[in-house]
Amino acid sequence: MDSLTKPRLSNDLACICHLGDLRVGSRDCVDLAGQSASQSTLLLSMMWTFSSLPFFLFTLPAGALADMVDRAKLVRIAHIWLAASAGALAILGWSHLLDGNLVLLFAFLIGAGFAFNAPAFASLLTDIVSDEELPSASVLSGLQLDIAGMIGPALGGAVIPLIGTNAIFATNGVCFLLINLALLRWRQPRGQTHSALENFFQSFATAVRYIRYAPGVQVILARQVMFSALVAVIPALLPVIGLKELHIDAGDLGLLYTSMGAGSVITASFLLPWARARYSPNTLTRLAAYWLALVILLMAFVRQTQALMVVAAFAGIAWTSTSNELWVAGQRAMPGWARGRMNATVMMFSQGAMALGAVIYGTTAQTFGVTGVLVAVAISILVLLLTFRLLSSPLSIDFTQKLSFEPGAVTPVSQDFIHVPQPKDGPVLITIDFEVDETRGRELDSFINELRLIHLRNGAYSWQLFADPARPTQFHIQMMMPSWSQYLLHQERITKAEKQTIDRAIALHLGRNPPEVRTYIRVNKTFRETTGTGEPPGQRLDQKNHTI
Repeated sequence: MDSLTKPRLSNDLACICHLGDLRVGSRDCVDLAGQSASQSTLLLSMMWTFSSLPFFLFTLPAGALADMVDRAKLVRIAHIWLAASAGALAILGWSHLLDGNLVLLFAFLIGAGFAFNAPAFASLLTDIVSDEELPSASVLSGLQLDIAGMIGPALGGAVIPLIGTNAIFATNGVCFLLINLALLRWRQPRGQTHSALENFFQSFATAVRYIRYAPGVQVILARQVMFSALVAVIPALLPVIGLKELHIDAGDLGLLYTSMGAGSVITASFLLPWARARYSPNTLTRLAAYWLALVILLMAFVRQTQALMVVAAFAGIAWTSTSNELWVAGQRAMPGWARGRMNATVMMFSQGAMALGAVIYGTTAQTFGVTGVLVAVAISILVLLLTFRLLSSPLSIDFTQKLSFEPGAVTPVSQDFIHVPQPKDGPVLITIDFEVDETRGRELDSFINELRLIHLRNGAYSWQLFADPARPTQFHIQMMMPSWSQYLLHQERITKAEKQTIDRAIALHLGRNPPEVRTYIRVNKTFRETTGTGEPPGQRLDQKNHTI
């Protein structure tokens, strides 16, 4: 922990870290209120579903929006929404109009506020600390959320009998506005340089395209979805066990969540640093999965309050170990230019899996009982672990340790253009003609799929390779970009590692001259007015410095 004390965080970050404790408590208060008001197994499990579902619906659009607008302003708007939702809950409660259905509705509204806040707030971390402070800031940010998760539920459960849920909702609304007072001092020191080159829908489509053609990100998403769907059984059924089977009150339920938070704090502070020094990320998550299966089995059979609190602490250890390793692996698998949208995508899928899982566990628990569902989930985890073991870990996350997104030295614009295209001109067609010795055809085959994925995930929506049947050594590549601005972004996104792969493919070309590269732009009204010509479609712009 000594390393965490060396870099001093800015005053803004320290202020938000402390105020962040208040943010975590809001959804806990909604959960506790709903759980105290109803003894329905389905309604209890639906509390988590309704607060998590907005992350599946809104986080990806929020991530795209966070890359286009002032993130600090977006966070302030989200907190105003949260304050209004909390205030409305208090007013409805004092008016005796609040019932279980309205609590579910406001759980959804508050979840929507957090969904729009999360990508922008996470991205602001890199804006308010230096590069040297960033590792420590990331650890401290996660740790303060764990501490908030430990203190918030216990505090909420303790004060509900004293002052009631309405006063807590009102206090939360005030706290959200207080956070905005700190946010008013924030200004983004580093501009979002390419926001003008992509509109909202293009930004959204870029994220989808990158995920589709980035196998590494697909592995991270698959692992996140599986983990979230399985671990959702804990928040879905833990309150059911406490309230329906142990008949505890809101205060003791808060202590259950506090115990889970204590396990998370211990893990982040001591267990994870020790484990990371001895195990690879994939091995660590596999061991945590075995621990999670044991915890779920204990939940199925432990029916003593104090013992269940120990089990909840064990659950915090398993949850934090896996989620932290998957988060780190995700950051390593994401390029800097898409990190906001990629983080939003991971949040969306993981929260969606948790929401769906909670619904399934809640409904099946009504039919088959809590114990039966918990045992089935534990067995499912063990079966998955055995399957991956037999298949030699097809979804291993260890590959992320070797990834690098250092920018490549690519020159996107040639000085030989007679007419410089406008950003919205397009689509753009890039053609490359090259020749490969017949004896090196297999070497070319080894590059084809990798080259295709490189260009498609960085902005191209079509990449095709053609061979000349009359001349077996002649090949022709066609790439399509949506617009000239997307072409410029595509060139800037190529990493050093990707450029090296492209250069190895170019090295297969025969002849003294480099491969012939041509750039075409579909002729439309805007382009014709810009060039001042009436040339037919197919006008060619020679470009010598383009990279294939």
